[in-house]
Amino acid sequence: MNDNLLTERQKLILGLIVQEYVEKGKPVSSTRLVEDYDLEMSSATVRNEMVVLEESSYLRKTHDTAGREPTEDAYRFFVRELMQRPQLPVSLRHTISHQFYQARYDTSQWMRLAASVLAHQSNAASIVTAPQSEQPRYKHLQLISTTGRQVLMVLVMIGGRVSQQMLVLGEPVTQEQLTGTANVLNRVLYGKERRNLSLAPPVEMDALGAEMYRLVLDELTRAESALTGEVYHDGWTNMLAEPGFEEVESARRALRVLEERPRLENLLSQTVMNTEVGGVQVLIGGEGNWEELSHSSLVLARYGVPELATGILGVLGPIRMPYGHTISMVNYIAGILSNLVGETMSEPPVEDGSN
Repeated sequence: MNDNLLTERQKLILGLIVQEYVEKGKPVSSTRLVEDYDLEMSSATVRNEMVVLEESSYLRKTHDTAGREPTEDAYRFFVRELMQRPQLPVSLRHTISHQFYQARYDTSQWMRLAASVLAHQSNAASIVTAPQSEQPRYKHLQLISTTGRQVLMVLVMIGGRVSQQMLVLGEPVTQEQLTGTANVLNRVLYGKERRNLSLAPPVEMDALGAEMYRLVLDELTRAESALTGEVYHDGWTNMLAEPGFEEVESARRALRVLEERPRLENLLSQTVMNTEVGGVQVLIGGEGNWEELSHSSLVLARYGVPELATGILGVLGPIRMPYGHTISMVNYIAGILSNLVGETMSEPPVEDGSN
């Protein structure tokens, strides 16, 4: 049946069945609906409508009871047309925002906190990718003298991506020289993408500056090939213990999609990566494209600031998921992270007096 052909009564009954089944995990009977929700219709009328919904692939009948349970199509229609998205309690919002405020200048702590909050509040598995520019852009360089001719190069890109490598210079260089070189590069390169930079270093740079410039180009080139930054997970045990999965292996297959980088990047590139920042996307039962997710649902959102840096966050759980609460939580955390990206990642660096 076309979604538009459902009557208002059928929509009401379908919505109540989905809510009841999500909450209790048991097949829903017509009698229970009439009694629990004081419906102004008889059990026979509800039962007849349930038969129509079953024939239209929105409900399935179980073998051992008179009740019915929602199909994947029912969940999709519920999320798209019927769901009320609840407002998170004010006290919960305040608690969460305060935690993020305390971590506002530590990008990695945001990611860990976001993954933890999502997993705890949804009782499911969470995934958060670090914010990253669509085209990696230079933010800040540090050159730190260690021992002898060894120097630690730390390159930070707008969006939070960090690259570190140990260098061995041809001759000893003082920390003062290293700091001066880093400051010159920070002035010249701040906010630049790899495609905006020439292969040859600026003529005013000395030999050390030219060498560091070429190394920075190499790192920006490598960063261009990465679709997502560092990935943070939490709540794996929630998934493995979730009664909504008929077998643990179904949960493990779903988790592997998020854990294995090539599969994850393929999933994100085909779904939420191309959506607007702030939008929430729900994938139910793999949507016919991802067999590993056939017993799972994913709620994903893109956060950040367009043309500055963006990332992805989401929750993976069973199809019998409290979608309203989960979507509200994902949307709220995405909003917090977007604000943090805007507040802290657009600020130009100050020059180091020392490293």
